[in-house]
Order: sequence, then structure tokens, then C-alpha cells
Amino acid sequence: MKANRIIATIILVLFFIQQTAWACDACKKQQPKLLQNITHGAGPQSNWDYVIIWITVAIVTVSLFLSLKYLIKPGEQNSNHIKQLILD
Repeated sequence: MKANRIIATIILVLFFIQQTAWACDACKKQQPKLLQNITHGAGPQSNWDYVIIWITVAIVTVSLFLSLKYLIKPGEQNSNHIKQLILD
């Protein structure tokens, strides 16, 4: 059972890596050195754009971690608790 989860996780990671879209030549010239070849469009307009992006990344990472943590080990042992419906 655990091996199946590991294999499924590897397949999902490889699938999302494959779906990466590379920037076209026109977009490469407009991007800062850090983002060249990665994104399309004009790129960040100021340093505040980087701050906003990193704050968003932190919020998403924390919320993903906590949601997976409480989904896998909800902490509630009562068999009638609504969290147990997901695990069954």
C-alpha cells in the first residue's frame, strides 16, 4: 500500500514537471535574468511583485502542508467524527 502511494506521488511529480511551458523568444527578452526561459509576459514591474509572490508561495505551502497533515492524521479518534468519513 505504501509503495503504491510512493509510485503515485512520483508519477504526479513527473506529470507536473512535463507540463512546464517554456517562454518564447519575445518573452525571454522582457524577463529579468532570474525568470528568463520560464514565464511569458512582461515580467515583474517592481520589487513589490517579488514580495507578493513569495508571500503567496509561503501561504500556499503552509496551507497545503496543514491540509495534508490533518487529512492524513486528523487527530480525532471518535469513529463518528466527520473526519473519519474521508479515511473510510
